[in-house]
Amino acid sequence: MALPLALLCQNAPSGDPAPAEAKAKNDSSASSADTHPDKRILWVIPNFRTSEMPEVYKPISAKEKFKIAGLDAWDRGTVALAAAFAGESQISNTEPAFGQGVAGYARRFGTAYADFVIGDYMTEGIYPTILHQDPRYFRKGRGSGMARLGYAVGQIFWTHKDSGGTQFNYSEVVGNSTAVAISTAYYPDGRNAADAVQALGTQLAVDTASNIVKEFWPDLERKLAKRHASKSADIQ
Repeated sequence: MALPLALLCQNAPSGDPAPAEAKAKNDSSASSADTHPDKRILWVIPNFRTSEMPEVYKPISAKEKFKIAGLDAWDRGTVALAAAFAGESQISNTEPAFGQGVAGYARRFGTAYADFVIGDYMTEGIYPTILHQDPRYFRKGRGSGMARLGYAVGQIFWTHKDSGGTQFNYSEVVGNSTAVAISTAYYPDGRNAADAVQALGTQLAVDTASNIVKEFWPDLERKLAKRHASKSADIQ
């Protein structure tokens, strides 16, 4: 999916990032929720941690980091994603101890939503504050599709420090590792080391896919808008 998406957006106009960059430059404490216009991707997936690439990097406060985590964790889109994950789990009958029927689905939904909430706070609030790292995804928005694809994937493992510069994204990797460790307490079948590694890999893969969609969604949105406008003009 990622490669076709990058190729589709290869020649898409990146748009003028100047307004967002100027706003980020003038408001050093603005979170991605304030500087990025698209609060949700595909009208469902939370997009509060995305910001346009600033001309001059400025960190955000611990309060702003927890604000981003809270916006992502308690958004209706996160509830919808948890419901979808619970449905997939119900169909494939993972975690059979949950059973089937309404009660089984409710248990799966509860644990799926807990995974999202704990993961959001660990990777966007708690560890970024402790480690002085920036939880935001800075959208590149320019260059070839492949270059932007590589950038989006790389942001899982590399992030900005509050003091400037970049370093390994401990908040993402350690934060998700902590979330997986906590989850062993509320999954009735428990999780051994192999299960934990698999769960961590799945979460990192989901976050990687999320970065890719965040990078290219504005391009796709513009393409869809132009196509819709063209069809409307043809009808008239």
